Amino acid sequence: MTCWEVGPGLGAMTADILKAGARLTAFEIDAGFSRALAEFFGDEPGFSLVQGDVLRTWEAERIARGTPHRFFGNLPYNIAAAIVGDFISSGVIFERAVVTVQKEVAARMVAAPNTEDYSSFSVFCQWAYRVRTIMDLAGGSFWPRPNVDSRAVELVGRTDWPGCENPGIFQSVLRALFSSRRKTVHNNFKAWLAAQGASVPARGAPKGAVPDPDVLLSSVGIDPGSRAETLPLESFLRLSDAVAGVWA
Repeated sequence: MTCWEVGPGLGAMTADILKAGARLTAFEIDAGFSRALAEFFGDEPGFSLVQGDVLRTWEAERIARGTPHRFFGNLPYNIAAAIVGDFISSGVIFERAVVTVQKEVAARMVAAPNTEDYSSFSVFCQWAYRVRTIMDLAGGSFWPRPNVDSRAVELVGRTDWPGCENPGIFQSVLRALFSSRRKTVHNNFKAWLAAQGASVPARGAPKGAVPDPDVLLSSVGIDPGSRAETLPLESFLRLSDAVAGVWA
């Protein structure tokens, strides 16, 4: 089994994973922790260390060694959502991931439609994974102690991912429909269609021609007067496929 760990610190969890026989790559930005990790685990045949910002280093590691089966770590709070989003948008889906993030970020990851925390990030995470809360962790569980509460979540990769014809269109439609939460799906979708039609003509139509947003929305069972935060993942997938059928 291959595994990536982000933010190993002094390697408390690293040691357990290596004992289990995994080939583990640790990403650590702190120079002091990196020196300690190299000293503690440098002789382990299954261990490799990548020093630096994981957002800048993970892609080269994946190209060199491939996508690992598992991913875990205490993600830096300021970039936790960016790390998860970066992997998914690049098509890097792990079989299983266990991460600790800021409690508010975790709430968004598992949120359901029509709840306060539901957002495009919720849909994005649930597009690639089945997400569940494991446990909450107080600041005293960490060193150095953070000023916020944490939550551990499990992400199990969906075997049917991406579940749509064109992942790029899905991501673009998802961002568009959540671009202004006060606006209806009709208004956000209409603006997105107009922007697409200005650069890429619809199949069999002149440049600048824009499909009727309400026709597309209604064809997949979405009320044009609804708002994005009321729609489940499946609605975004169906709309993405409808759009993919319009553009060549």
